[in-house]
Amino acid sequence: MCKGLATLPATCLKSAKDIKHKISFLLQKPEPHAADQKEIKEKTVTTAAKRVPDAAEVEKWKESFSNVMSCEMGRTVFTTFLKSEFSQENVDFWIVCEEFKKNPPSKLATKAKQIYQQYVEADGPKEVNLDAATREKTRQEIENGSPSCFDEAQKMIYTLMEKDSYRRFLKSKLIQDLCQKERSTNHEKKGCDWADSRHVLAGGA
Repeated sequence: MCKGLATLPATCLKSAKDIKHKISFLLQKPEPHAADQKEIKEKTVTTAAKRVPDAAEVEKWKESFSNVMSCEMGRTVFTTFLKSEFSQENVDFWIVCEEFKKNPPSKLATKAKQIYQQYVEADGPKEVNLDAATREKTRQEIENGSPSCFDEAQKMIYTLMEKDSYRRFLKSKLIQDLCQKERSTNHEKKGCDWADSRHVLAGGA
């Protein structure tokens, strides 16, 4: 140790070392990996999903399946229902197909293969229920890498959800609970309004 440093109090030397250590740690801190970014995104989606839909939204979902799928909150609630039926891959596939069409042409071929291997290919990790003819036609279509290569398969899964899962969704405890919660909230609000009105009429006594 040099003579100048030796004359400094021990506490100062310790503080200097701590600062040096923190600076080194910050400089060496790696960029977040794709998995970390995905986790952050999922947490953001989960936080957004905590909002409870209002009565008007739920009523629109009852009108048609397209109202469910065209609304972010509708898709979130419907996905929650499909999870309970172990068929979440259907809505996941539909959403992935929608996102696929937004990719630049240079990325379509690569993305198409990834989607095919995950959702369309037989025994894929999230295989959806397609007939053999549609599966084979989709396999041929992805070789072109066009934005419409999944259109037929996506339409088939949409129809399957609309005719099957959607009907059970409307009768599910999930929807019933949302409606009940909304009615309870409105009842409490009316009770508060009535109490406030009586308070005003009584002259604030």
